[in-house]
Parts: sequence; C-alpha cells; structure tokens
Amino acid sequence: MFETFEFINEDFPWFFATLAAVFGALTGSFLNVCIYRIPAGRSIIFPGSTCACGRPIPFYHNIPIFTWLILRGKASCCGAPFSIRYPAIELLTSMLFLWVWMIYPPVVAMLGMLFVAFLICATFIDLDHMIIPDRFSIGGMVMGVLLSFIFPALHGIEGLPIVSHIQSGVTAIVGALVGAGLVYWIAVLGEIIFRKPAMGEGDVKFVGFIGAFCGWQGAVFAMFGGALVGSVVLLPCLLLARLFGGSDPTEERTAPKAQDRAEAESAEGEESEDEEIEVQFGAQVPFGPMLAVAALIYFLGFDAYVDAYFAEFASYFFMP
Repeated sequence: MFETFEFINEDFPWFFATLAAVFGALTGSFLNVCIYRIPAGRSIIFPGSTCACGRPIPFYHNIPIFTWLILRGKASCCGAPFSIRYPAIELLTSMLFLWVWMIYPPVVAMLGMLFVAFLICATFIDLDHMIIPDRFSIGGMVMGVLLSFIFPALHGIEGLPIVSHIQSGVTAIVGALVGAGLVYWIAVLGEIIFRKPAMGEGDVKFVGFIGAFCGWQGAVFAMFGGALVGSVVLLPCLLLARLFGGSDPTEERTAPKAQDRAEAESAEGEESEDEEIEVQFGAQVPFGPMLAVAALIYFLGFDAYVDAYFAEFASYFFMP
C-alpha cells in the first residue's frame, strides 16, 4: 500500500496536494463550528446547523468556500447574511494544509495539519473572547508530547527506534517547559514593572503547546516573534485611529454572524445582535493570535534559519 502511495505521489504529485487542499477546506468548515460553539459550551457535533428561520441547512449548501460565493453570503431560504469570515477561515485552512503538505513528508505533514488547526481555532477564539481554551493549550501540549514520542520525525530526529523516540519526546517536553517558563517569567516581570497583569495564563500554556510541537527554539521564536508581529500590527492601528479619529480599530470585537450563531439565537431566543467584547487599546490585546502567527512562520519554513541562528549563538558559549 505504501508503495502505491509513493508511486502516485511521485508520478502525480498534484493528486495528494489537491486532496490536502480539499481536506483543509473541509477542516476549516469544522473549525468554524468549533470557534463559535466551544466558548459557548455547546457540542461541536450535535445538533446540525440550521438557519435563523429554523430550517435545516442542506449538505449541498455547506460546501466550503463555494457555497458562500454562490449564495453571495446569504441564506438560500430566508436571505439572512453570513459573515465573510466563514469562507475566509476555510480558505486559510486549505492554503495552510497545502503548504504543510508541500514542505514536509506525509507523516509530519499530517501532524502539522493538526498543529495548524489548533492554532487557527485558538487564534479566532482569542480574538472573539480574549481566552484560549485549555483544550487547545494544555490539551495540545499533552498531545504534542505524546505524538513526539510516537513520531520522532516531528522533530526531525532519526536513528535507533527506541533512542529516537525517547529523544523526540524529551525534545517536546523541554520545548513545552521552556516555552511556558519563558512566558511565565516575562509575565511576572511585566506585572512587577507595570503594576498590572502583562500577560494571561492562557498565553503561558499556549506557548507550551507551541514548544511541544516545535521544540524550545520554536517556542522562543514564537514569543519574541509574536511581540514583533504585535508591534507591526498594533502600531499602524494606533496611528490610523489617531489620524482618522473615533474609536480605536481594536475597541470592539464581535463574533461573526454565522450559521451556528443564527441557530442558537433562533432556538434559545437570544437577541439577534452579536455579543460585543470591548478591548481597550493598549490595555487588553489578545496576544494568542500573534503567538500563532509567529509559530506558523517558524513551522512553515523559517525553522531552518532560527535553528541555525541558535546553534551558532550557542557555539560561542559552549565550544572551546
């Protein structure tokens, strides 16, 4: 069977690449459900999606990306609008899954897709609710360590079976501890200096999850790379806010109008308006998305440069 896979992948590389992209779009559709339902404490399996008018949404109107385009962002039964964020997340997941498949061996690519899916879910939940659920941070950290013991290729480790598995697992554990520990002490120092919480506990656990999949180098890069990403994103937002006046671009964050949200509002009699979460600019800014972007940069090809830099840096201190 593996020989058949290698034959198809060698002679028709586009075949599995296309499957990876399609699988990414389908996964993105499922992630949309998770992003809304998990913070609400609802099941991600049941019930199925229904429109705001109460009618079930047929499967042929749940085709990722294309359904939104064909229906022009509106429900076919009642014309209720659906946020563009739904197809955007599906397209983003599809592109990232394809990218992972193109740069990694199949086994590592499949593990990488899981890593990417966790990052996407945590990112948008943090944007909407200023929280990172433990299932993505602590759960992802534990999963990263276990998968590292089972698949040493995740950390690029080869050699004798037992030795390589142990070495890979230890690499994941060290990555999780270094990542979580680094962010924890930065948060403690920040609280002492600024006399207020500088970083949430969710960020501490989230970097531990990144370290379990990417090693301590990836965790360190996510921390400082995330800070750089935050500076690049937040400073232009502040500048634009002051130039054009009015409220800051980050003052309000609202969950998108989604199929599942419409369903919940119809079934539970909630208000039709989206819940608003106010974020004071410079006081409460979700750091999880910035960590996730930096982790993606590392995992999607920049790891070679980062690891080489740390290796060269260490050589100055540990080489005679």
